[in-house]
Amino acid sequence: MGKLGCIFSGLALMVFGSVSAQEFGETNAIEVNYFTGNVLPHSPDLYHLISGHPTGVMLSFSKQTHGNQEWERAYNFPDYGLFFLYQDFKNQYLGECYAMGLHYNFYFLQRSLQFKISEGLAMATNPHDNETNFKNGAFGSQFLANSNFALSYRKQDLIDKFGIQAGFIFTHFSNGRIKSPNSGINTYDIYLGVNYNFDDRHQEYKTDTVARPKFTEPIKYNFVLRSGVNESPIIGSGQKPFYHIGFYADKRISRKSALQLGTELFLTESFKGFIDYTSEAYPEQHVSANTDYKRIGVFIGHELFINKLSLEVQLGYYVYQPFKYDIPVYDRVGAKYYIWDKKIFTGLAVKTHGFLAEAMEFSIGARL
Repeated sequence: MGKLGCIFSGLALMVFGSVSAQEFGETNAIEVNYFTGNVLPHSPDLYHLISGHPTGVMLSFSKQTHGNQEWERAYNFPDYGLFFLYQDFKNQYLGECYAMGLHYNFYFLQRSLQFKISEGLAMATNPHDNETNFKNGAFGSQFLANSNFALSYRKQDLIDKFGIQAGFIFTHFSNGRIKSPNSGINTYDIYLGVNYNFDDRHQEYKTDTVARPKFTEPIKYNFVLRSGVNESPIIGSGQKPFYHIGFYADKRISRKSALQLGTELFLTESFKGFIDYTSEAYPEQHVSANTDYKRIGVFIGHELFINKLSLEVQLGYYVYQPFKYDIPVYDRVGAKYYIWDKKIFTGLAVKTHGFLAEAMEFSIGARL
């Protein structure tokens, strides 16, 4: 089976190995989807990588919640679990990708409409190589991050415990510029699949018996350090550490949502060598080798609280950016996990300028 198969089997056993005997315990399900679509050419240097319609298969194992915990009732009894994805980009330079990770399914319109969010790690079969595959400017490394968003119409239990679903899926692969080049690949696809419930789907759902009080919470102040390594756009220039130090305030406006306002300092070591290179290689740009590499940004954001996990989206603007290589607007999408009492958290996020990633950030922080 190999190491990857053993890891996947172990995770599956941990997540799906037991079913709660409680009245509102979780049940198990599986779904398989086939999809096909197109590459979204978000950068001019990607057009030579579009030579066909990518195809793929996504396999998802899910725990179906029934309201045993408060967060399950707050989110209309979502599913969570593991996924495996295979995608063939129909291009000799891009090759194929295999991904696995975690997913959430959220339901609307009497559970006939499903919105899936999945995040994981991927392996590319044909990454960039200066000698053998220099035309692949999308994947600078073999290991990548993978994000997927899907919206589908579902019908369960059409034939016994089998059902079907159809909809749209967006896939994204990138290494967060841990290694250059890293244009990344996005695809938009249509998909069709089948689902199967291992247990009785008609198990009763637990609902709140009393009206929920209005959620109130004072303004919280957050300190966060985001770090990792990345490489400048110059291929082979080497990986350097970065330190993104942030401070922001957030205000919970409901059980699920908080709004954020803050500022942060960017200390990106790879910029130092890139500034030197630009000053010598492109004198017409009038960039001095002494240009300050530091940047300061201000941002607004939104945090969606689920349970100990939350999803975060931020949009920022550089108020101090002496070296103007990137556009002045940046964005960040990521997930946070609260280790202790909604006060200490860790997380993983991708910081981009439009569709072009700058860094994959690992974070540790406090919300006080």
